[in-house]
Amino acid sequence: MTGAAGTFTGSGLHAGGPVGFATIAGDAATLSAQIARLRAQIFQPDLTKTLRPFTSQEAAKLLGVTDSYLRHMARGGEGPEPSRLPGNRHAYSLSQVEELRTYLARKGGAKSRVILPGRPAGEPAQIVAVANFKGGSGKTTTTVHLAQHLAMRGFRVLAVDLDPQASLSSLFGYQPEADVSSGETLYGAIRYDAPRPVEEVIRRTYFPNLDLVPGNLELHEFEHETPRALMERGTREIPFYSRVATALRSVQMDYDVVLIDCPPQLGFLTLGALCAASGVLVTVHPQMLDIASMSQFLNMTADLMDVVRRAGANVELDFFRYVLTRYEPKDGPQAQVAGFLRSLFGERVLTNAMVKSTALADAGLSKQTLYEVGREGMTRSTYDRALESLDAVNGEIEGLIRAVWEERRAPAEAAE
Repeated sequence: MTGAAGTFTGSGLHAGGPVGFATIAGDAATLSAQIARLRAQIFQPDLTKTLRPFTSQEAAKLLGVTDSYLRHMARGGEGPEPSRLPGNRHAYSLSQVEELRTYLARKGGAKSRVILPGRPAGEPAQIVAVANFKGGSGKTTTTVHLAQHLAMRGFRVLAVDLDPQASLSSLFGYQPEADVSSGETLYGAIRYDAPRPVEEVIRRTYFPNLDLVPGNLELHEFEHETPRALMERGTREIPFYSRVATALRSVQMDYDVVLIDCPPQLGFLTLGALCAASGVLVTVHPQMLDIASMSQFLNMTADLMDVVRRAGANVELDFFRYVLTRYEPKDGPQAQVAGFLRSLFGERVLTNAMVKSTALADAGLSKQTLYEVGREGMTRSTYDRALESLDAVNGEIEGLIRAVWEERRAPAEAAE
């Protein structure tokens, strides 16, 4: 039975009395300190993440050549000198892979048909927003692996963490409450009072070709300030839906692709990202509850985007795709939901799905991605299946980006 103080008697269970906000703050401080200690253990000695070397086989796959051809080059002294792994295997840093890509593209020849990636001259970067307002749909996992895939393929990538929870930033080795100060997120560049240039909040990462705009809880301020700015300043300000696009415009020629990890709600931040985007990826876990949630998200998005379109925003997209995440092919109900989505939306559902894998979960335990950890310490077959799934999804998205550029390049070449 329950007493007046809320104690469940007769079972030995007790609510423990009233809990104040000081308790919650104490738990937050305790958890933050423990995370810092764990990070110090994982990333000793300098607390900075570094990227592992890539085997000759992995480098050859990234470059689109055979491993034997790469080893032949090394024996002949062509390209950067590889380091040695146990077993006398060759290994290259990602920076060396980039050197090889440039070298092979210039060299040409039947065995080295390597083409440098890049957008058409004068064409701004593709801005791709990864969105869904249901947490746990795989937005951050999709964003970080896509960013790293594109960087490894030679694209210049800017990843923008627009989620106040800042999971993307954590995966890049930043503890949001300790390593990211006030004004050092995208909020610093889109705020209504004294915004700073976005160049000042971009950070280099340990991943060549990949930069980051980190996030933390201060991003919530944009959600709070926007209604007040609308009431007090009206049309004198850059409208909220254009502020992300305006901030990113000054660096769009410095990158090939900008990826935005949106927060799990349809607020002013997400709307700003959608208005800035030239492509949108909606992540969805193929279960009926998630599908129902996505239906609400799509309805709300369509209504709100129509409002901002009538207010003057350009909301045309180069592509819009659904990405199936945490997919279990042998799960009958999931397979049915996936088939249901494909029957409704056709090619707007990516052909490939991000398969659920213990390899991804194991990598996440050390705040790493599958591309960072490599096969070591994992079951080879499990790792290979997960990697094949990731590469297929990311390769398909890369193909969409390249297709947009080809469409843009064709009229320009015809005009010449």
